[in-house]
Amino acid sequence: MECAIYREQTDECEMIECRSKGEECQVVLDRLAALKPDEFAWIRMDEPDQDELQRLGEYLELHPLAIEDAVQAHQRPKQERYGDVLAVAVRTLWFVEQTEDVETGEVMIFLGPSFALSVRHGAADPTAEAAARLADAPQMARLGPVSVLHAVIDVIVDAYAQAAAQVRSDLTELERCVFSPSRDDLTEQIYSLKREVVEFRDAVQPLVPVVHDFTTPRDAWPRQMVPYFRDVADHLTRTDIEVHALDDLLGSVLDAHLAKVSTWQNDDMRRISAWAAILALPTLVAGVYGMNFAEMPELDWRYGYPCALAVMALGAGLLYRAFRRNGWL
Repeated sequence: MECAIYREQTDECEMIECRSKGEECQVVLDRLAALKPDEFAWIRMDEPDQDELQRLGEYLELHPLAIEDAVQAHQRPKQERYGDVLAVAVRTLWFVEQTEDVETGEVMIFLGPSFALSVRHGAADPTAEAAARLADAPQMARLGPVSVLHAVIDVIVDAYAQAAAQVRSDLTELERCVFSPSRDDLTEQIYSLKREVVEFRDAVQPLVPVVHDFTTPRDAWPRQMVPYFRDVADHLTRTDIEVHALDDLLGSVLDAHLAKVSTWQNDDMRRISAWAAILALPTLVAGVYGMNFAEMPELDWRYGYPCALAVMALGAGLLYRAFRRNGWL
């Protein structure tokens, strides 16, 4: 657990860090109790257990349902109002280059009159980058706890854009492979990337109306925050459009690849049919010539067998030439 105390009228920031659970967390609670009217606290928690979050939640008067959502970390992006506390759930995304997978996590942000509480799950930690941005722009921290909400969402939306660009790069590479002369089966790779894009879409799409709602001025928030949330909403909308385009394009790529596979199968069947026809002619001649009838005149002819073999070769050659000319072989 980490706690930063921001003073809204100055650029000062007091950091309180508690790495172990138990009685040492009391230091943070004591500092929260001593907050001055011009101060607010940002408490950062990473994958806390039920008891730890329950203890802090009781002090901050968080709703039990909000605490349950923060611990379980399987929430759809949303915002909920519990009295004076606003709870916002956001999905985090990051692209793993080694496996070319899109991994997801979650951040739950609680905003109160004098505090901001962020609960993180997953490998990505947008709260660290958000804290660094607030440190570089202390004028934002002067706007109160809502500046924490903006900073965290801004970092997450920037990560969305980066992940979308990497997925677009993978999709472009898949397109080259699909329309290349090689006959590699890419169905599994296309479907795997499409599943990642669907997971991407499930994180981005529900967040769009949530962030757009923050662009409307609110009595409890400084009006200076509205342009910042509009900027984040604009970036998020562009990413949402990009993700939908990727999803549609992947569907088209999959259809094109399946059509190409069907063409390969048709070519194979034509080749098999052509060779079957070529082999059928010698079989026919051999079958007729091999019948043991005493009255067949060619049986006593010296050149009977060489002539039969010549007819087989000539017929097979003519069929092969005809199939080659028509593109079957």
